[in-house]
Amino acid sequence: MEKSYKELMPYIDTFIFDVDGVLTDGIVNVFTNGELVRNMNIKDGYALKTAVDAGYRVCIISGGKNEGVRERLKGLGVTDIYLGAHNKIEQFEEYCDIYDINKQGILYMGDDIPDYWVMKEVGLPACPKDAAPEIQDVSKYISQKKGGKGCVRDVIEQVMKVQGKWHQNYSAKFD
Repeated sequence: MEKSYKELMPYIDTFIFDVDGVLTDGIVNVFTNGELVRNMNIKDGYALKTAVDAGYRVCIISGGKNEGVRERLKGLGVTDIYLGAHNKIEQFEEYCDIYDINKQGILYMGDDIPDYWVMKEVGLPACPKDAAPEIQDVSKYISQKKGGKGCVRDVIEQVMKVQGKWHQNYSAKFD
């Protein structure tokens, strides 16, 4: 019998996320100078920083090449950022090899066909509410939040709560 996503969460030590459609709503504004601008959810950013600070491995694998995205993520403490990844399985395998990662301990959140093959390899494939049907079919968890609207915070917070790491010292800081 296949385990539920809640039964898999205690074993997650690595988060991997796509950008467009996961960390953003998938809408790209194009300015007359050719600059592409994406919107990211501040609560997703907070959760990424919290996960990094708690010692989780966090990686980004995106087909997009926007250096502003890289700078935003680096500012949150994310150091493993693969941009321009058109065959995501290659960057995924490289990342797993570098850190000798057990793939069953990975939560990968994607939203569209380029994420499919990576999601087939991980312990906990997840997606936002508005992901492509093929991605929803392969996901063990579908967030109730849309891409760019808190789905990243949703999965990080759930994993960290299950593991007792979501602000475990929160109350002590305010006593």
